[in-house]
Formats: sequence, structure tokens, C-alpha cells
Amino acid sequence: MKKLKFLYKTVFLAIGFLLIGCEEENYEFGDLITPSNLQVVANIIGADADNPYGNGTGQVIFQASASDAITYKYVFGSESTMAPNGEKSYNFSNTGLHTYAVTVIAIGKGGVGSSKTVEVEVLALYEPPEDLIEMLTGGSSKSWRVKAEVAGHVGVGPPDSDSPDWWSAGPYEKSSTGMYDDEFVFNIDGTILYSTKGTIFGKAPPLEEDFGEISDEPNSDNEHENYPKEGYSSFYSLTAPGGEETINLGKTGYQGFYVGGTYSYTIISRSVDEMVLRTVGFDGNGWFMIMTSRPADEDNTDPEYTELIWQDEFDTDGAPSDANWGYDIGTGSNGWGNGEDQYYTDRADNVSVADGVLKITAKKENYEGSEYTSARLLTQDKFEFTYGRVDVRAKLAGGGGTWPAIWMLGANFDVVGWPACGEIDIMEYVGNNPGTVQSAIHNTSSSGATENQASTSIENETSDFHLYSVIWSEDRITFLVDDVKFYTYEPDTKDEATWPFDADQFLILNVAMGGTLGGQIDPAFTESTMEIDYVRVYQ
Repeated sequence: MKKLKFLYKTVFLAIGFLLIGCEEENYEFGDLITPSNLQVVANIIGADADNPYGNGTGQVIFQASASDAITYKYVFGSESTMAPNGEKSYNFSNTGLHTYAVTVIAIGKGGVGSSKTVEVEVLALYEPPEDLIEMLTGGSSKSWRVKAEVAGHVGVGPPDSDSPDWWSAGPYEKSSTGMYDDEFVFNIDGTILYSTKGTIFGKAPPLEEDFGEISDEPNSDNEHENYPKEGYSSFYSLTAPGGEETINLGKTGYQGFYVGGTYSYTIISRSVDEMVLRTVGFDGNGWFMIMTSRPADEDNTDPEYTELIWQDEFDTDGAPSDANWGYDIGTGSNGWGNGEDQYYTDRADNVSVADGVLKITAKKENYEGSEYTSARLLTQDKFEFTYGRVDVRAKLAGGGGTWPAIWMLGANFDVVGWPACGEIDIMEYVGNNPGTVQSAIHNTSSSGATENQASTSIENETSDFHLYSVIWSEDRITFLVDDVKFYTYEPDTKDEATWPFDADQFLILNVAMGGTLGGQIDPAFTESTMEIDYVRVYQ
């Protein structure tokens, strides 16, 4: 098999580096004070007598100091970063011997500053692991795309974070842009083809700087949603500064959303056909992308379950049908294992059918030693099934501390216990976090600190009915809100720990109060109701 070799060596920073630029003249107008005596020291990580060029990580830490400086700003290429204490770390990772210019600006009182530009000569040598090359190129050539069907496929957060803490897109949220049809073909010879299908989605400043201005005005977020650009090719390299696998694309390179900046993408996580990437954009923010090599139609293919096998339309007023529903009564162990505060009952005060809907009401009242009551209905031993689609049309209970849920448990729960039985959370809502619902999977590989979960934005969830659904097949479990997919659970390896989902499950509807997810209960809370229009199961 033809192999691709990438060169990387430790960073070489000539101690007698060339300083270019000059200190600005010191004009003082009242409180305006220009910093003076700007000094910049560069420390090569791991440098010693035997390794004068460092330990091979490519990391250099700069330390700036100046008289009368309040803060410092580092400028490298199109990236600028504030460094209040004067310290900034760079990982110079382009392969081969290169010279880089890093400018340090000392900013004084009134915003005036002085600057020095340091030229750094860097030589790098790195041989990526074979599994990384195989993952990226398939041993020859491999096409990647944005995984638009999952939540968080593009997002933004701190540049040193591993997640988009500030904002992330919902499934297909940017379908009006030129992003979702782009393909990125990595070849083993170090070339990359950008198949744009005629348009690019990205931030206006780097797009216009790299490719030229256009007549169309950017949107309110200063983005060009469909910047005209035909396909093109370039080069890429692989490095691992600081031990983090990184794809270096060079100027005009991007993955999914064009943000300029460093044009290098740190691989946060990767599998055979998926990778989560982070780059630092022109704005200094961390931009995150989820990329997949699976074809779009393959990832979006779920079985079409159309035969209605079970339903409850709640058409008869009074108590719910005892042919369909049973109840959990009491507090369970430690508030049903989650530290919840309610006492579950089967009283009409907490559960009833009226006007074509099932009503589950959580109330603040002293009852059997608890301060709150509610209800939890389940189809255990009445209706259990394997594989299918579940649709539940519901209006959610709200208020601080409420925790309404629509979910399923393995029918062997009484035999093997939780989480070995497997749990499928179709919908969970936290009244303390309005505007968001979530879905999750629990099993022995992901139980306490839930790893397999996703959330999506929603509007008017407590005043309007929405459709909450799951499509459960032998291959994957897909979650939807109002028929829009936002999360798919599909482990690479299906075994007893990751996939107990090849056996019957039963349905559960409840409204909890407080607990590990519900959180602090509003002292002013009196009562709130989850209304269920219908529950339908298809195979």
C-alpha cells in the first residue's frame, strides 16, 4: 500500500532572533501612556543541551513585558489573541522549514501601544500513525461531509475547550446555506479537494479576504450564507503539537464552515468514519465541526414503521385504561434512585383523562411524608415490544424543579436491574432549563454520567403540543421532535454493554419533581400538568 509521509521536527527558534518594528514615539495626552521597554522572551518547551530545539512537540511559550503596559495582544497571521499577563503559547506545526512572524503589542493606559515583531524560523518533522492516515484517506482517497443530521455539527466556544459551550446548531439548522452539500476529499498524496457545489458558507471577513468581495451583503451575523466559489484543490499536512492530532490546511482551507484564522483543525475525537474538529477562527473563537465519511442517505435511513400495533387516544374521561396502564406508587428507593421529591399516586388529583387528553399533574402538598405528589404510568406486563416507532403528542409540565419524561425500560428490568435492562429516554424536560428538550440512552456502558445524549431547542413547549418520537431498529435508535431528527445512537460495537436493545421494552410517562436532573424546586411552585394527546406505536 502506498504510504504518505509527513515531516515534523522540533521547533527551532534562533535565540538571537530578528526583531522587526520599532517602539512608537511616546506621546502623552493626559491619561494616555505609551508602554516602553517592550521585551519578548521565547521559551522552547523541552529544550536542553541534548535537545536544543525542544522535545518535538513544536510548542513555544512567549512571555512579554513592558513598562506601563496594562495588557498585551499577540498577532499571528490573521489570528489575534489578548494575553493580559503577557504569556502566549504557540504550536508551530507546518511541516518543513518555515519562518513565521509573531507581533506582540503592549497596550497602555488610554489604549495606546507599542509593538515588536519577532521572526521565528521553525523546522518540523512528524510521522502520523497509520490508523490516522487510514481513517482520513481510506488508504487512497476518502470523502468527508458535515454531519448535518446531528445536533452540534457546527458550534462555537472558547478556543481551549473541547466542546461548543456557547452555541451549537440543531440538525439541519443551516439548510438554507451552501454548507451541507460540500465534500472534502482527502488523498493519501497530501492533496485535498474542496467540492463546493458552487457555494461556501462562512464568516464574511475571511471569505472576502481570501477570495474577494462580493456584491451580496452578509447576514446579521456577518456571514455569507452562499458565497459563490467553485471547487478547488490544495495541500494538507498532519501534525501533533502538544500531542494533539491536527490537520493543517493552509490558507483558504476549511471544514464545513469557513472561519479563516489558523486554518488548522485539532482532532478532538475520531472513529473510523467520524471526527470532531476544533479550529481557532479569525475572531479568536473556537469553532467546532462534526464530520462524517458516511453518505448522507446512509446516515438518514431508518426503517419505515407504518403498521399501528398499539395506541391510546385517551378518548374516555376518568381514569386511564387499566388494560393499557399500571402505576408506580410511592417514592421508590431514594426518590426512585434520582433523589426526587414527589410521592407517586394513582389518585385522580394526579392522573386523569379529560377532554381527549391524559393529564399527569405534579402538586405541592403534604402527602405520606412527601411535600409533592405526581404520577408515573407504565405499560409493564400490559404492552411490551421490540423495534418500532413511538409517537407521543404532548404539552409539557413547566416550572422550576419539574422533570416530565416520556421513556422506556427493558422488560427484563425486574430480573437484571438497571442499567443492564437498557433505557431509552424519548423526551426529558427540565423546567429550570426552558426552551430545550433532550433524549438519552442508558446502558451499562453509559449510565450515571450519561455520555449518549443530545438536546435540541424548542419553543412553547409548555403551552403548545409537540410530537416526541423515537425510531428503534436493530441498527440504531433515532430521536425526533416534530418529525425532525436530532440525535442517533449507533455504537460501532453492539454487545451486552452497549446494546441491550434487542429485547422488549415498555413505555413510561411521568412528571418528577427535583432530583438529579430536575434540580432546585421553585418555592412558589404549586402545580403543573403534562398533557398527552395520544401515544402510538408502529412496526
